[in-house]
Order: sequence, then structure tokens, then C-alpha cells
Amino acid sequence: MELLKFTQLLDTVGDVDMTSPCKGLDVIIRIIKNGLFPVLWIGIPIILIVLGTIDLGRAVISSDEKEVKAAQGRLLKRCIYAVAVFFIVTIVQLVFNLVAQAASANNQDDMGTWWGCWDSIK
Repeated sequence: MELLKFTQLLDTVGDVDMTSPCKGLDVIIRIIKNGLFPVLWIGIPIILIVLGTIDLGRAVISSDEKEVKAAQGRLLKRCIYAVAVFFIVTIVQLVFNLVAQAASANNQDDMGTWWGCWDSIK
């Protein structure tokens, strides 16, 4: 399913529209928004939690109490990192939205147009 979406994404490479808010960068923004961000947003937290669980499983199998305690600490840290990575995309979008609103309030159209570009990509 994801491979099909990615190939459909790559099929649009030839469609360059210089009149769009992105000024011809539609393809690059689409790859970042629909390709890179979902991988960072979903994939990295899942990998961190799975690796932490594997470490904890190895420690439990080894039956060493000290190793189990250390693995629990690493799992907790990885879960915290996973939550942080999950929310980083939302935080970045929020900060850039605030910058765009402030720029449009100060009549700096160059700063505010990026949000129109980002929002126009589906």
C-alpha cells in the first residue's frame, strides 16, 4: 500500500507548476510532507520501542537482576525519546505556523507564503 502511494508520488515529478504557491518546488515539498515526515513521525518511535523491548527481553532471559534493571532504564528512555520524536513534527509545524502568522501580520509576504505552499500540498 505504501509502495503504491510512493510510486504515485514519484509519478508527479513531471508536473511542475510555476504558478503554485510553492513556485515549482511542489514535488520536493510533496516528498517531504507525504514521504519523509510520516517515516520520521511513525517509523522511528516504533523502531525505538521495539529495540527497547528486545533489549529487555534479552536481559530477562539472561536472569541477571542488574542487567534487567539497566534494560528497564533503557526501555524507559527509549519510550520517552519515541514520544518526543512523535511530537516533534507537530511542534515544528506549530512553530512555523506562528512564524508565518507573525510575518503576515508584519506584511512580510515572503515569510508567510511558505505556509500557503505547505498547506496546498495534499
